[in-house]
Formats: sequence, structure tokens, C-alpha cells
Amino acid sequence: MKRISNIAELRLAMRRNKRPIYFISPTNFNLMGIDEWVGSFKFINSIDCYDGRHPNVFVPSKIPHARCKSIEGVNNHLLQCEEVIDYIARGGPDPVAVFLMFDETTEKICTEHGIEIWHPKAKLRQRCDDKMETVRIGNKASVPSVPNTLGPARTYEELRCSARKAGLGADLVVQTAFGDSGKTTFFIASEDDFNRHAAKISAEDEVKIMKRINCRSATMEGCTTASGTLVGPLMTEVVGKLELTPYKGGWAGNEIFAGAFSEKVRAKARDMAYRFGNQLREEGYRGYFDLDFLIDVEANEVYLGELNPRISGASSLTNQAAFAYADAPLFLFHLLEFSGIEYDIDVEELNDRWAREEFIDSWSQLILKWTEDLVGTVTDAPATGIYRMAPDGSVSYQRFDYHRQAIESDEEALFVRFTGRGDSLQRGVDLGALIVRGRVMDDEFELNERAHNWITGIKRLYASKPVTEIQCDEAKEPIR
Repeated sequence: MKRISNIAELRLAMRRNKRPIYFISPTNFNLMGIDEWVGSFKFINSIDCYDGRHPNVFVPSKIPHARCKSIEGVNNHLLQCEEVIDYIARGGPDPVAVFLMFDETTEKICTEHGIEIWHPKAKLRQRCDDKMETVRIGNKASVPSVPNTLGPARTYEELRCSARKAGLGADLVVQTAFGDSGKTTFFIASEDDFNRHAAKISAEDEVKIMKRINCRSATMEGCTTASGTLVGPLMTEVVGKLELTPYKGGWAGNEIFAGAFSEKVRAKARDMAYRFGNQLREEGYRGYFDLDFLIDVEANEVYLGELNPRISGASSLTNQAAFAYADAPLFLFHLLEFSGIEYDIDVEELNDRWAREEFIDSWSQLILKWTEDLVGTVTDAPATGIYRMAPDGSVSYQRFDYHRQAIESDEEALFVRFTGRGDSLQRGVDLGALIVRGRVMDDEFELNERAHNWITGIKRLYASKPVTEIQCDEAKEPIR
């Protein structure tokens, strides 16, 4: 194929792609809609969000995803499933796989099946994913983190000693190297706070010890390419809302809108993401990445938070933003980077255009988790599709769809179901994703009334049977 030098040629090349590309993950949520931009792009999932009605989603009949403790584990089970192996074989020669998460076992399985992975090596992704390594990469790129020090914290005294030497004060935030922020971020203002989390903190050889600041969370996705680093819009993050997640500091959604933070903050975040992406290239990493930022409310300062060296939960918004329809979704540049096609794109022109307000429209997404202690099995669950909110705040199902653009007004939302009938229900389980036009938070970053109504309305459509009832039912004489 000839060298690609502009967006029109990129869009045409992706649309005419004949090589089978599979996004293998529990659901297709992170890359929703990419199949409509890229020819021969399919989803292989363990969860049937669409009850068999999505033409490009393949779900094998028997996948023990409930027994897998990680997304990597789910993907490795999928890749060893005979139905999946047969499906990929029918798709044509030279298959390609892309993932949200994978490990070295995934790489080995893909090699055995002749599947090429279009991501940096798992070992490199793992190194970059380390929160301590993120600080070091940021320092190389002159992208500052919140004032911090790195080291062990086997006791509260050792933690306080390190904090004093670094001038961090007594109100601290401690992070371990890997995992979701809601499960690996600990707020320590006293010895009692430390003792509650001591087992996890003291087990680490090195932790990130930060000064606690009054901040807002934001995220920005980028793609480091041979032509430079592309950066998307700065998005707000919905974090730690008890209606959505049981985890303090846990991610629960995003908003994308033109007025997210001040222009000064947005410009600084773009510059930081650009420099960080270029440094990632120096580290050997290429392709898609996501950066979390912490915006100091009092100092109006922007700090590096975390690196996700992959697509992320925010990718579904980034790749369906206005700039993506005007030019191309950010993920297409990731595919281009690994495709072997020669290219030379004007990164500066694209970044300048994507920063303009007219290329950013207003959308939000919420990830609904089960927040109660009740453990059981789902007996009824809302279907994926378009829902409508009545004037009294009640929510009802309208019609089946899986396109975000099918949302016709602020009174409608697209719900993508993750947990369905027969699935286990326990604290922290993802019920599904809710996508709406406009914002879900106010200017103080609190959930607005509309968001509360949507959350309550969708959760009311779930019904479950407690474990004790399930056990009693299983003990009954079977019907003959």
C-alpha cells in the first residue's frame, strides 16, 4: 500500500482493510463503534451484552469468565476456547488481536495460533504501568507528579519519616504499583488509617507517598506515533461516588465537554501529554495510552497522576468525540502504527485542530457497580438499549440499539449491560455502562439530579435472589 500522508488516505485504508482484526476482551465497551470505521474488525467477548443482536460481536457458548480473577485470565480462556479458535480460523489468514489487557501467557497463546498482537510487548507495558515508573518517566519528560517520594513503608513510622524528609506533611496518599486506583490508593492521615491498610502497603518493596491535595481528576488519551504524539481532549473523571462504586477513589465514569477546566489547564495538560508520549517513545513504547491528571483546585496546578499504557475506560468517549468524526478516531492511528503501512501525518495540525472547542461536543458515561453487601444471583436485568427518563425521573426501556448516536435527546440514554440474568451479584460487580448527552456532574464535581435519577432508575430494573435462597433451591428434589 502507498504511503499515507493525510486523513482521507487513512480513513480509506482502514475502511478497505481486509486483514481480520479482533478486539478480545470481556466486552466491546472500550472500542465501541470502531468496527464501523475499520473493515474486517470484530469483537470476541465473554459477556453477551447484546443478546446476540450485535452483528460484529462473537460470544462463545461456554466461557467460565466468572472463575477468572482478571481480564487477562478471561482473554486467555477465550483464546483457548475451541469455538473462538474456529471463529478466528474462518475469518481468514494473518489474524490480528488487540486487547484492553494481556500478559505474556496471552502472547504465547497467540504465537501458537498464528495471531499477531498489535501492541507493545506485555513486559514493556507492565513496566510502564508501574505507578513508580510513571513518576520516573514523567520526570524525564519534565512532567511533574504531585509532590511525592518513592520508597518502602513497612511501618507507620517509616512512612512518616519518608514524608517528613520530602516535606509532604502528615496528610498523605499512598499508592501501590499496580491495580485499579480505587483498590490501590490509600488515604493516610493517622496511624489508625495506616493500620487498616498495613497488610497491602507493607507488602510492597516500594510505594508512592504523596502529599494530599484538594484536587479534581481528569484524563486525556494519546497515541505516540512515528510522526509524534497525538492527544485527545481533556475529560473530567467521575471518582469515588458512593452511588456508583464502593471503592474510595475508584473510577466510575467521565465527562467530555468543551469547557472542562480553564483553557490554561487544558493547554498545560495537552503539552504534558505530548511530552510524556514522546518520552514513552524513547522508552520503546508506541501506540495508544491514557494519562490521568490531578488538578490542584487551590493552586490551579496540573500534575501527572497515572499512566494507563493501553486503551482505557475513557476510550469509548475519546473515539466517538466530535473530532473523531471530523478526522478519525484516535485508535485508528494506533492501528496504523502497527499495520506496517508507511505514513507521515501532520501531528501538529491535528493537535491544534482537536484542541478547538468546536471539535469537542458534550457527552458523559457512568459505570454502574453493585454497591450493596447483598450477595446473590441476578434473576432479572435491563437489556442493552435506549432508555428514556420521564418528567418524574422514572426510567423505562424504549428500544434496542448499540449506537451512541441513537440517543436523540437529553432525556434518553444508552445502557450497555455487563451483568445479566444468571450472573453472580456481589459488591463491586460492574452492572453496565450508561451513556448520555451532556454532563452528569455540576461545577463542584458532584453528581447532578439527572445522574442520580438515571442511576436509581437503572438499578431498580435489577432483581436478584440471595445466596441462601439459591442454596435452598439447589437442595430441592429436581423436577423429573
